[in-house]
Amino acid sequence: MLYNHPHATARFGTMDKDWEAGVDFRRLIRERIARAQEALRAHGLGAVLVFNFDNIRYVTGTHIGQWCRDKMNRYALCPAKGKPWLFDPAVPAKRLTCPWLEDRLSPPISNMCGALPPSMEVQKTFARQIKETLAGMGCDNEPLGVDLMEMSMLQALQDEGIKVRDGMQALLDAREIKTPDEIDLLKQAAAMVDAAYTDIVRAIRPGRRENELVAVANDSLYRLGSEWVEAVNANSGPRGMPHSHTFADRIIQPGDMVFLDIMHSFNGYRTCYYRTFICGKPNKYQMEAYEKASRWLSDSIDRIKPGASTADVAAAWPAPEAFGLKDEHEAYLLQYGHGIGLSLWERPILSRRFNFDYPTELKEGMVFAVETWCGSADGSGAARIEEEVVVTKNGCEIITNFPSDHLISCGLPGCEVF
Repeated sequence: MLYNHPHATARFGTMDKDWEAGVDFRRLIRERIARAQEALRAHGLGAVLVFNFDNIRYVTGTHIGQWCRDKMNRYALCPAKGKPWLFDPAVPAKRLTCPWLEDRLSPPISNMCGALPPSMEVQKTFARQIKETLAGMGCDNEPLGVDLMEMSMLQALQDEGIKVRDGMQALLDAREIKTPDEIDLLKQAAAMVDAAYTDIVRAIRPGRRENELVAVANDSLYRLGSEWVEAVNANSGPRGMPHSHTFADRIIQPGDMVFLDIMHSFNGYRTCYYRTFICGKPNKYQMEAYEKASRWLSDSIDRIKPGASTADVAAAWPAPEAFGLKDEHEAYLLQYGHGIGLSLWERPILSRRFNFDYPTELKEGMVFAVETWCGSADGSGAARIEEEVVVTKNGCEIITNFPSDHLISCGLPGCEVF
């Protein structure tokens, strides 16, 4: 697999310094808020109420760790004009750590995904809190966008006379094009996975289990400063076909193809990054599978440029019958692409399932991952390869740098990595 795209590296280190201009985090926050507010105005919204953790971070530049992500106990209001307001379980800490919020902070009022039942009427107090804050922002009579929320809380907002609209689309519009600071953080996150794969390829041995490779990835990434290792998929041998999208305790054996997907976050910015290896030497069927997956990926990446569409990219991928599945619905996540940023799946989404009927134009500054899969004809395993790309002025830049031009053999005497 040969790419005619420039080699990509992060411009700066992972730490802020007084002697070198790196990622400007205050600028990052300002530019994200400005893009969000521009999108709100374009959608005719006076403000947006966000519960999604990544949307909260986008409009406030704040974080509280992943323990709170699925509890619906944290939210923010971002007006179309003016400054956002954060409702956070750790207000005293945020006053110290987030001075840019200028004390626009309140404790949240939440029913904790329904753990506090509607009979306690928490939702009514919440709705009054939101209405009063909107009034203070001067937008209480305008439509309020909401990204996602618990149903009783939504009903309470409507009972207060608040005109609730879909706010997720506005935020996804805002996040579609990345700023230069966002792109550099995405490159740094990918560089950390480059390093993790170096440790993983050395760890692949007969007798190692898939879960042990997952442990290696977690150790490598957290030592490098990862904020969150969301998931590591590891599939070896016949567990790779069909793709189970998880890991188990299977013992790796000589001749097994092993593929992993590493999803982690650095300063909020994510990766989705597959590589495939072989424990020992590949047979001809395994080589053919890798070369097919490699060719499909390379052909699709060569089509990426501003003005092209997601349909143009998806057209490089084979119909599902070519790799043993009956229709595009079953094949949805195998030859696939997705925007990547603060969330794992952002815009654009690339798939034969949708793109031919609903193509999306590719734009400079988009960042997305492109991934392909192919099982070996003898049923012994599968190849899965993925690259993350930045759409540039004249094409695209690949930011995932661990070698993928051939199937790397490892784990036994005589292999290239032992």
